[in-house]
Amino acid sequence: MNRKSQKIPKPQVASNIVVSSHQAYVPSYLTQNSQQFNAEEKQIYQHLLHLVQVKSPHEMIERCRALFIEGADYPEPEILLILDKITVCKTAVHEFKFFINRCCHILINRWHMQPQLHYAIPELVKLFELSPTRSRTTSFRYRNIRRLRELIQMFLVSEQYLILRRFVQVITKTTEENINHVPQPLISLIRRYPYLYEHCLISDDSTFEHQWRVKQIQAQVQKQFEVDLSQYVTYQVRRTQLIKKVSVDQADRILRPVNNPTLLSDRQLHDTLQHFIGKVEGNYTYQELAQKFLHSSQQVNCFRDFKDNLYEYLISSITGVSGKRQLQQKLYTQLKKTLPQADQQKLDEFLIIRACNQLLNFLIVESHLSIQHFNFIDLITNQGTIVTTGLLLKILLICPKAKSYLEKRLTTLFHHYEFSNTRDIMWLVQVLEQVNIAMILYFGNIDISYFKEIG
Repeated sequence: MNRKSQKIPKPQVASNIVVSSHQAYVPSYLTQNSQQFNAEEKQIYQHLLHLVQVKSPHEMIERCRALFIEGADYPEPEILLILDKITVCKTAVHEFKFFINRCCHILINRWHMQPQLHYAIPELVKLFELSPTRSRTTSFRYRNIRRLRELIQMFLVSEQYLILRRFVQVITKTTEENINHVPQPLISLIRRYPYLYEHCLISDDSTFEHQWRVKQIQAQVQKQFEVDLSQYVTYQVRRTQLIKKVSVDQADRILRPVNNPTLLSDRQLHDTLQHFIGKVEGNYTYQELAQKFLHSSQQVNCFRDFKDNLYEYLISSITGVSGKRQLQQKLYTQLKKTLPQADQQKLDEFLIIRACNQLLNFLIVESHLSIQHFNFIDLITNQGTIVTTGLLLKILLICPKAKSYLEKRLTTLFHHYEFSNTRDIMWLVQVLEQVNIAMILYFGNIDISYFKEIG
């Protein structure tokens, strides 16, 4: 059975939904379409569902250790026999990772309803990386335990387990103040980038509950960043105004300081905000440039003329003689070969979206199957991260429907580097931070008019 083909519609965020921590929880996959699971799987699910409602997290983790890691000494021996039937099944090599993932989510769903139990989620996920403590060779269940361990090892390198690891990072609040001094993998920063959640934390086999939970956390993190960024800008504006009247020391004593909510330096954040909100080309802001382009596009006769306009619109952001000349040639060639069969067609939304999506492939990365991002590296090297991010913003402002595609391309890069040391890929960290700011400014619920006063 191919679980990848079972698409589950993504739920809308319902922030007003409150689930009682005492309410009996039943996963949707045990009440809907449960025929897709065999009898043994359903018995394990129901067993864990009952236990998690009556046992403490510590007891549940010890239960999981005995059942899935040791494969022995489980309080209910009949459950071990049921698990054996699942592991010896011919399809277990392909299906076991989905089964064990759902077992984890039965516990995670329950614990996530109660903030005081969140600590248990990373403990559960980390559990699968532990080795058995008892010798398999002395057990009459040697073959069953060996088979179980082989399947667990396959689970550890699966997409399902990787998503669990990312989810742990999202629900674990950490401080990244020492990013330049303390080695840490990029995955530890994923909580900061809610625009990556959908593609980093949700897979085709994700349950309805998990999708809803991710959407809810995404909305909360985004809202908090909007609040934090607004407070920081307000503080900086007031401080600047106060310094005109009193000394710097007096201003700092009067005002309560507000921390920079990004991983950019104060100077970098100031420049980023100025660049995204202020004038970037002559007397035009990014928003005004996009409106000007869209107005001119209404006058074009065909798709080829639109691509010519699009080329001029994008290349006008690039500075420097050598870098600009090199990008000009590449960009011109890319647009020329974009849907050439449609060059004489009348412009429509479909053609605009396809052109912008292919541009994002060209500028960032083609796909997860081909992690070639030379153009992206060249852009950052020659233009810097702010201008590069601004180029991506230009595309989104004329085609908002390409936003999801941009998120997908950046997710591909995130996956490629997620276990790399952040000190070695600060260029990517800066881009992710600046894209986060751009998303909030232009697609969030923040009032950017006050930001213009940052000066």
